[in-house]
Amino acid sequence: MDIYKYLLTGATLGLVAGISPGPILALVIRESLQNGRKAGMKVATVPLFSDLPIVAFTLFLLTRLSEYDTILGIISFLGAGFILLLAYESIRVKPIQGELKTPRFTTFWKGVFANFLSPHPYLFWLLVGSPMVIKAWNLTPWAGIAFVIGFYVCIVGAKLVIAWISDKSKNILGSKGYLWVIRILGAILIILAVFLIRDGIRFFGE
Repeated sequence: MDIYKYLLTGATLGLVAGISPGPILALVIRESLQNGRKAGMKVATVPLFSDLPIVAFTLFLLTRLSEYDTILGIISFLGAGFILLLAYESIRVKPIQGELKTPRFTTFWKGVFANFLSPHPYLFWLLVGSPMVIKAWNLTPWAGIAFVIGFYVCIVGAKLVIAWISDKSKNILGSKGYLWVIRILGAILIILAVFLIRDGIRFFGE
């Protein structure tokens, strides 16, 4: 049961990250339109390469703090705040007119480098991802692995799908279906934030 719960949690967070407007998604769409869907799908795999050192660093840091309940409680509250911000942005998303701003790079490895320098992956893995992995791992290692697999299958999978269809639908980011998917995921994120708040309270209560 724990394995499926964390697999679903990781998948939900991955979907939100995968379809939310941002520089990498903009680059995926631009590469698909200019150089074909294969080029866009290649860029869609950027998180698999750029996130590895970030995940390793945050896991190393948090495992060293695992005995400090107060710090872990604060991280849980900050993580809940971060998730609520994502939920707010998702629920309030509006149709995107014109093109997204794209980074000043076109090659795959420059995309990896730019994503590596972005603060968003660090915030996510420090405040949300790594704490969940550690908590899941303490229940059963397979639950921690399931969270990571669910997250990356969905973040990369969502971008791959968008790359695949973007050459046929240039206005995908303004479609009603796309907007409602983001809004529904935003509502689910509120539930996840509540669980993080609960975890934070438990840390302070121990």
